Formats: sequence, C-alpha cells, structure tokens
Amino acid sequence: MDPLVFVIFGASGDLTRRKLIPAIYELYKEKYLPEDFVILGVSRSPLSDSEFADKAFLKSGFIDLENEPKERVADFTRRLFYQPIATKNKEDYAKVKVRLEDLDKEFNTLGNYIFYLSTPPSLYEVIPECLAAHGLHQKEGAWRRLVIEKPFGTDLKSAKALNISLLKHFQEEQIYRIDHYLGKETVQNLLVTRFANGIFEPLWNRNYIHHVEITNAESLGVGSRGGYYDGSGALRDMFQNHLMQIIAHIAMEPPISPDARSIRSEKLKLFKSIRPIKEEEVGKYVVRGQYLSSTIRGEKVSGYRDAEGVPIGSMTETFAAVNFFIDNWRWSGVPFYVRTGKRLPTKVTEVVISFKKPAHQLFTRANELTGSHNQLVIRIQPDEGLLMNFGMKVPGEGFRVKNVGMDFHYSDLVNAHVPAAYERLLLDCIKGDATLYAHGESVESAWEFVQPILNAWENNPDIKMYGYPAGTWGPLESDLMVQPAELTWRNPCKNLTADEGYCEL
Repeated sequence: MDPLVFVIFGASGDLTRRKLIPAIYELYKEKYLPEDFVILGVSRSPLSDSEFADKAFLKSGFIDLENEPKERVADFTRRLFYQPIATKNKEDYAKVKVRLEDLDKEFNTLGNYIFYLSTPPSLYEVIPECLAAHGLHQKEGAWRRLVIEKPFGTDLKSAKALNISLLKHFQEEQIYRIDHYLGKETVQNLLVTRFANGIFEPLWNRNYIHHVEITNAESLGVGSRGGYYDGSGALRDMFQNHLMQIIAHIAMEPPISPDARSIRSEKLKLFKSIRPIKEEEVGKYVVRGQYLSSTIRGEKVSGYRDAEGVPIGSMTETFAAVNFFIDNWRWSGVPFYVRTGKRLPTKVTEVVISFKKPAHQLFTRANELTGSHNQLVIRIQPDEGLLMNFGMKVPGEGFRVKNVGMDFHYSDLVNAHVPAAYERLLLDCIKGDATLYAHGESVESAWEFVQPILNAWENNPDIKMYGYPAGTWGPLESDLMVQPAELTWRNPCKNLTADEGYCEL
C-alpha cells in the first residue's frame, strides 16, 4: 500500500474528533495502513501540533485509550500535525504546501495526499480551487484524491454547479463523494445477497416480485438542530442520497465485474431508468408529513414546529413516502414504495421484497395467509440480517397454513474485526477503490428524480402537509399509497424476527 499524508480540512471540527481520527486510529491499530503515513489537520483555529493531538485524539473523549499500549498511542500521536490557515485565503495555502513538502521528507510519503473536506459545503468549491492554485491537485508520479461529505448540492442546479467546479481542478477519478451509509457492511451485503445466490437472482424481477418496500425510520426528532434541518427536510436529508443508493443496490442489473467502474455504471443506468414523477403528479405519488406533539411512554414530546430554530408555520417535511416505478425489462410494472421519517416508533432501516402469490391458491380455507405475500426482509440496521416469511402447515388435522419466519443474523458471521463505515470508506479511498463512493453523474441523476417533487412542494400550495403524532408510523395517507387496498407497509420492530402482532418499540 502506498504511503500517504491524510490532510483534513476543518480538522478542529466535531466530525474529525467523532469519526475521522477514531476511524484512522482503528485502521492503524488493525495494521490496515502503510508504515509511512501521517495526518495533517488544517483549519482556522490557532492550534499547535500538540494541542491538535490532544483535542482530536488524546483527550477527544471518543477513543478509549486507557487500555491501549502506550507505545502504540505514542507512535500514532507523533503522526499528528496541524497547520492553521485562513481557509478562504488562497495565499495561505502556500503554508500547507510547505508543510506537506516537509512531511514528505520526514515520513517518506512520496507526495501522495488525500484531501478530506470536513467543512461546510460552502467551502467545497473554494478549497479545491486554492489547492490547484498552488499545484497541490496533481503531481507526476504521485496521486492526489479529494473527499467531500454530503450534501452534494441542495438541488439539481447546485449539484451540477458543484460538479462543474470540482472538475475544473480535479478529474472525476480523483473525487470521492463519501456517503457513510454505503460503508455499512449490510448495505454492501445487498449486492452479495442478490448476485452470489442462485436462489434469489432468478426470482429478482417483475415475473416473481409483486412490490418492493424500503423503510428508513428514526425515533428521534430534530432536537436542537431545527434551524439546520428546516433548510433540508426528509427528502434532501435521506432520500436523495442514502435511500437512492439502497434503491440502486436492490434494483441495478448485474455488473460484469465487482470493480468500481462496472458497479457505478450499472447504478447510473438504474437511476436513468426510474420513471420521473412530474410536478403535477406529485400529489398522487408522494406523501409528506410533519410530526406533531404527542405522549410517548408517558413522556410529553413536542412537535416539529415547536423545535428550536424551526420557523413558525414551517412547511419542511419530517416524513416522506414515495411510490415510483422503474421502466426497464426487469422491473416494468413493479411498484417501489420508499419512506423515511423522524419521530417514528423505532430506529430501523430495512428492505422488504414481497413476492407474488401462486397463480392458483389451493389452501384458502382456514388459512391465516389470506391476502399475504411471501417476503424477504433485508435488515440494514439494527439487528442486521435476513428474514424469509413463508407459509407452513400447522400440525394437526387439515391443511391449515400459517406464516412462519426463517432468519439469519449478520452477527453470526462476526468472528473478526468488522470495520465501521468510516473505516471501510477511508481504507477504500487510500487504496484508490471508488466502488462505494458516489459518481458525479449519478448524483445529478438522483437529483433529477427528486427535483420535480421539491418544485411541486414549493410551487403548489394545494399539496397537503399531513401531520402525524410523534411515535407513530407517519401520516395515514401513506398507507393508502400501497396497493391493492388489502396490503400495507411492513411496520418493523427493533428486533428483526419480532414481526408478529405488536412489539415493544
């Protein structure tokens, strides 16, 4: 593995302490990193190298160093450096260049740099331009990579503008748009479940699948982040990025190989195959909602509009459910139902594949399965695993059939260190593997699908905003979108297999 300098812009911020340094330290501890690596923090705060080491590592509170070998902690600490600059001042980047050249000589890192933008999105165009002005964006015989966090724009126009700006200074192959959701082992396992098993892939099409559901639920509200969240909403915050990527993993065609280029190409084809929802159709195919005040387990919970920073009369959605179709040979006519929301009964993300019923149903008398479909439930979080629901004969007289579940828990496979999301994604970037990173054209395609919905909400006051009590599964209107009428969403419990009747949430 090539030596490198990991340059973190916005290094004095919260993400560096909570996620980035802990992830890099874990990779170091597990011996995933090259011998010659170093971290350079860059930010406006006037910190020394030792002060940065204390804040980001030794005294961050996010890494338990009490039982760590002192030699290991000391060796990692000596690799931490810091350079204060005025981030918007192009001339100040000369200091970064000099510091990097010094670190190259001291640690033999050969001019290989990862620039991680742990900054507000307003700097996503500024920093690459400043790096390029000092020749830091490329070097003969070395590699340079740029990592940016979501959001990749706030709408289609800004997403396109961001891509144009980035490509002025970095090539697409150098740009890594990180979505931590794709670093989850269970999201990656969606591809393995489909393409490594002969019992699934032959059935993975319109001939056998009745409909597909994806649920992303959070039990918490916006808390003190109301001011930030109100400029985003559920559709921008979760659907446009995380959930569109899950949709791609579920619905894409088999790639010719498991390399980054092949997988990203199939994702792009899939995004371009999603049938657009026109502005005038949004009321038919999309339901939006806001959580209202409620009482959960005897505790009074305030509504969204009462949260700190939320404007009076806000029309920002905390819940969104979308019904759409994919116009290609595999999925023609199969409805996809996707929902995401805050202040729902539990925190869970899962995919439900509902298979068609047999053409001729023999066992209809005294049958508890009337109106139900066989289902494959793919749980992404928590209690990760698979659950297959199918009919079995109840012991005794006659052909009484009952729905039963056969389950597999992902934890059954864990007998070694499993990298967390940021660990996996950072390691892939170090290796130059962009498989789990978003491609610029795919980002734009996802926005092309979402933008008409946002436009309709902004331009058409007749589209309703439905309230739902905090602690429930969203507006009742979202249940009506699942067709035919006897069907409904699978409302999951915290535990994968607790899916019969009511459960503790």
